[in-house]
Amino acid sequence: MTVNSFLSSIQACIELPFLCTVYPMREPQSLFLTEDSLGIVTDLYQLTMAAGYFEHGMQDTATFELFVRQLPENRSYLITAGIEQAIHYLTHIKFSEDNIQFLRQLPAFKHVSYEFFKYLKNFTFSGTVYAMPEGTIAFSEEPLIRVTAPIIEAQLVETYLLSIINFQTLIATKSSRIVYAAKGREVIDFGTRRAHGPQAGILAARSSFIGGCSSTSNVFAAYTLGIPAAGTIAHSWVMAFENELDSFHKFYETFPDYTVLLIDTYDTLAGAQHAAMISNKIKGVRIDSGDVVKLSKEVRKILDAKGLQHVKIIASGDLHENRIDDLLKNNAPIDSFGVGTEMVTSKDAPALGGVYKLVEQEHKGKIIPKMKLSKGKVTYPGKKQVYRITDTVGNFVKDVIGLEGENIEEIPLLIPVIKDGKRCYNLPTIHEIQRTASENLTHLPNPFKHLTDAETYPVYKSHGLEVKKQEAEKIVRNMNM
Repeated sequence: MTVNSFLSSIQACIELPFLCTVYPMREPQSLFLTEDSLGIVTDLYQLTMAAGYFEHGMQDTATFELFVRQLPENRSYLITAGIEQAIHYLTHIKFSEDNIQFLRQLPAFKHVSYEFFKYLKNFTFSGTVYAMPEGTIAFSEEPLIRVTAPIIEAQLVETYLLSIINFQTLIATKSSRIVYAAKGREVIDFGTRRAHGPQAGILAARSSFIGGCSSTSNVFAAYTLGIPAAGTIAHSWVMAFENELDSFHKFYETFPDYTVLLIDTYDTLAGAQHAAMISNKIKGVRIDSGDVVKLSKEVRKILDAKGLQHVKIIASGDLHENRIDDLLKNNAPIDSFGVGTEMVTSKDAPALGGVYKLVEQEHKGKIIPKMKLSKGKVTYPGKKQVYRITDTVGNFVKDVIGLEGENIEEIPLLIPVIKDGKRCYNLPTIHEIQRTASENLTHLPNPFKHLTDAETYPVYKSHGLEVKKQEAEKIVRNMNM
């Protein structure tokens, strides 16, 4: 077919669509996770290792720990989050028949026995899990979650656990810094549209609420989690009407008890004047651009002159903790902040380097400590517990990472959440988790909360753990070098 004849055929289809052949079209995919797909939401090598363990009869009980080696830049603590979703995953993971058929046809499994796939068909997680409660402050090298299970099971769940805990902990921590900078003023999650996908937006809404946000613009998160929903209007609403004043009137007529007006579409100060003309019952105005310090002061004067001292000023537009801190240091009369991109992507530190490492293995009734000797990535062996030392009023003094069962008479942070595959933990509500985070932050001394140049919180290894490390290193070197 020549180019001209091809173009002619296209033109014919446009002009006479009834003459064109209609072919069956593939249905679009949402790519939202379902419980039937949980087993294969993982990296391929988790499944190939699991197959290898199975083929070689390795049923040893193993313990893995998830921790963060180093805190991201400008982070002096972490707010633990994502444990509830980890528990859901571990108690619901399975492989559907379709999943198994897909795996069987992959080249990597060409020589794997049918018995392995029968094992997957009946797969359930049977292990025991300890975790820090969500909202707990944690630091580098401290286990956030500890998994003890047959090695196949413990290996298979690595990818999902890292994904769900890394992301939510990252965002909860970022949110807490933003809330801290706001100095008691309300922070609203405006980030769904800038999150890395709809699922990330939901998880970010959850974790940012844990970190201290008061509400979210994400309606699904509000519906599912019970987080207060919040929102204003967009510039498009203002632009859709003949003029700004008319757009404000129409919104107030429809939402008289919920009117927050966006005033910077054309001219912020003129917008403030128009907002003041609507009603003394409007709730607030929002500034999304420009010199927010200068504009907010002028807007406050305009509103106050009209007797609208109760009307709140909301600031938004690429805000983050340092920008908020700067606004308040310059006495910007802002009552609340709508924060989006910077929070839900943790833009200044967009990834949390959590790792999941084998620390202990039981073989033929003998407990064998496991450790990694890679340069810069040495791990400590053995099942561990994190102990927190506080002063007489409950303020944090230091943490000690020790061995499980070691005689350390302080507050253990890891608690049992799953025993023998069954949940044994009464899940707190999202509001209770937020209170836990708030209380933890209250007890963390201020030098460790500074937005920049914060002091490093002291975390020590116990004597027993250091001895265990030395003993294990000798064993590992003798066996492998």
